[in-house]
Amino acid sequence: MEIREHFIEIILTIVMVISTVVLVLRFWQDLTIAVAATFMTLSLGGLFISLSIKIRHLDENVVARERTMRVNLEEISKTMNTKYDNTVSHLEGIVDGLSRRMYR
Repeated sequence: MEIREHFIEIILTIVMVISTVVLVLRFWQDLTIAVAATFMTLSLGGLFISLSIKIRHLDENVVARERTMRVNLEEISKTMNTKYDNTVSHLEGIVDGLSRRMYR
């Protein structure tokens, strides 16, 4: 994973942490509460980034499975067409043989 893919989430997390620190220090003027709130918003931002990564992995897995299913369906279609053609040619041979016998 590259950082470029998660650049927006990281920027938003940094903004969220800075705004939390400023608000807590401004209203309560207590360093302990400010540090706790900072860690809380950092964990929340990390959770958002983690969920984003998991969603991207799931999306990649779905695309890979769709591709695999498409290839498998094409192979099954080719196999069924071959079997169908073989069966039709075999039946045509049988019908031709019966037709020859009837006209003798």
